[in-house]
Amino acid sequence: MADSTARAQIGVTGLAVMGSNIARNFARHGHTVAVHNRSRAKTDALIADHGHEGDFLPAETTAEFVASLEVPRRVLVMVQAGPATDAVIADLADHMEPGDIIIDGGNSLYTDTIRREAEIRARGLHFVGAGISGGEEGALNGPSIMPGGPAESYEHLGPLLESISAQVDGEPCCTHIGPDGSGHFVKMVHNGIEYADMQLIGEAFDLMRTALDMPVAEIADVFRQWNTGDLESYLVEITAEVLSQVDAHTGKPLVDVIVDSAGQKGTGRWTVKSALDLGVPTTGIAEAVFARALSSATAQRERSRGLGSGQLAAAPTDKVEFVDAINQALYASKVVAYAQGFDQILAGSQEYDWNVKPGDLATIWRGGCIIRATFLDRIREAYAADPQLPSLLLAPYFREAVENAVDAWRRVVSTATLMGIPVPAFASSLSYYDALRAERLPAALTQGLRDYFGAHTYKRVDAEGSFHTLWSGDRSEQRV
Repeated sequence: MADSTARAQIGVTGLAVMGSNIARNFARHGHTVAVHNRSRAKTDALIADHGHEGDFLPAETTAEFVASLEVPRRVLVMVQAGPATDAVIADLADHMEPGDIIIDGGNSLYTDTIRREAEIRARGLHFVGAGISGGEEGALNGPSIMPGGPAESYEHLGPLLESISAQVDGEPCCTHIGPDGSGHFVKMVHNGIEYADMQLIGEAFDLMRTALDMPVAEIADVFRQWNTGDLESYLVEITAEVLSQVDAHTGKPLVDVIVDSAGQKGTGRWTVKSALDLGVPTTGIAEAVFARALSSATAQRERSRGLGSGQLAAAPTDKVEFVDAINQALYASKVVAYAQGFDQILAGSQEYDWNVKPGDLATIWRGGCIIRATFLDRIREAYAADPQLPSLLLAPYFREAVENAVDAWRRVVSTATLMGIPVPAFASSLSYYDALRAERLPAALTQGLRDYFGAHTYKRVDAEGSFHTLWSGDRSEQRV
């Protein structure tokens, strides 16, 4: 450990598992790290257990902590999002000087980050909202980092963050996203895509288990095989691991003794709320959020188990063929989830004038983060070839891949429906795809109905301007 006169390049306050692991990551990369926690016990535990991993400067008070940092001071806040973050930021700002940088590395709501950045900027300080993905392991061994905030702050902060981020093909999985809340907005949507991805994987598992009556161990082998092809990704990889786990108490697959009620911490819900505000149809993400909510409605589900199912179809007779169809449906639906997520990011970027570059996100999500997947390279290539790409589904590679999968996709959704197996994310993703490619949508009737009861007007396909029909009068049409 360094002596007390040393100056730390970075400070970390909030030493729960994520904060502690990131502090260790900085130290392992040769940075002197000031560490601080509201309760001294966690600081002492970090030094006792991991002090040998690098140079740490433990501090008991905020004043001591800030004083140990070189100028411009850089402090990474790793505390629970919400009021606790506001309290820590206020305390730090009282001890800092103009030009110093406060970084919020938690899962804060991006609108809170916009507010905090303005408040801190007014005090002459820099505020950076940094999305950090990768969980506990990523924090220690290399996360994907999405920092927003002033470009000037990234000049001082960027090299530090890039040094501890995951590296893919020699490139750091970290880049400056844009102003104020952009980093946390991008991380929020990242988590929304993560919700959709996990729901789709769950539906694929359920189809094999319920429709084909496959043993869990055999399904684990299927996911393990899928992880060697186009579906190669972190989530598919760990799905095989989870499904391979046997419960020590019962001898059953662990997945069979886990209560089927999924929790959430809010980022998926925030993604859907934001999408509604922006008018972006993130249907796959929304279905994933609602699926978790329904899974948690345990009393309602218990009372509803006697509901009639109608006449159900028989299981597919060709298991190999249907498993391959599930593979294709999963891939196509995952593409839709990413396409919708990138649509939302671009809409948010336009709304807030952030100038977020989607190709940069595909680059930094290739390593460290939970949704890292092989096909992110394809996404990066798609946006490099056409920075104004209207939808990821229109990129030549993904268009061909989804068109090749659509027959299997339809077979999976129709089979699941006829067998009474819920596949909300598969089905909504396919409906989104069909709506996107449709020449005409029933929205024309919706506009007619709105005009009838609320005089909301409508537009015509053969004339400019807005029109209203006098529904309660002679039903003549007026230009308005």
